[in-house]
Amino acid sequence: MISLNNISQTFDNGMEKNHVLKSIDLVVPEGQFITIIGGNGAGKSTLFNIINGNLHPTSGSIFIDDKDVVRKSHSARAAMISRVYQDPNFGVCPDLTIAENMALANARGNWRWLKWAMRKKDIAFFEGKLAEFDLGLENMLRKKASLLSGGQRQVLTLLMATLQKPRLLLLDEHTAALDPKIAKQVMEITKKLVEEQKITTMMISHNMSDAIAYGDRLLMLNNGEIILDVSGKEKYKLTPAELMTMFES
Repeated sequence: MISLNNISQTFDNGMEKNHVLKSIDLVVPEGQFITIIGGNGAGKSTLFNIINGNLHPTSGSIFIDDKDVVRKSHSARAAMISRVYQDPNFGVCPDLTIAENMALANARGNWRWLKWAMRKKDIAFFEGKLAEFDLGLENMLRKKASLLSGGQRQVLTLLMATLQKPRLLLLDEHTAALDPKIAKQVMEITKKLVEEQKITTMMISHNMSDAIAYGDRLLMLNNGEIILDVSGKEKYKLTPAELMTMFES
């Protein structure tokens, strides 16, 4: 479903060249949930920026559904790719209500005014979706997103990112800014959304336990290269200590 072919990224400041990604080849079958780990500077966020069009690679190609999208802009890929960032403020419009944020997300890819998207049946749909997570958000539809807690905003962002099922969901350390209890809750909600909709997903995480426990496949990036690619039983047999040893080697 998604294929990265010989993706390389080099940054040149005029004095030295930094080879952030080095000939990355990766095939992601439809519906697969991949977790990605790696130290700072390993190339994880650069990889995501290239996939969703925020950055054009120095070389290589990206195919989604057999179509080369490497020359398509970020906005052109927005109908196919959703991304949830570490900062809960990035995924919502703080001055809009929960209902207005969800209406915008629900209208993604369609040229229509916000008032057209705010139909009564859509409000009922939003309430039903929010009620699934037992956070009381379904009773706050007229509340501004800026008044929500970080965890509530991240749940809202996740739901908005998946209201219209994307071809690819990118989770960029989306629980890193949350306290451990809320982070675990958000991860369980993530798992529910991904599994129920069978969304092809790539998740960057610094939490070794989460990287092992969630998803079907685990990749480790180091110095711009994939140095570990495991799935199935082999993945679930790993321990955080083993992954840390690989980090340090």
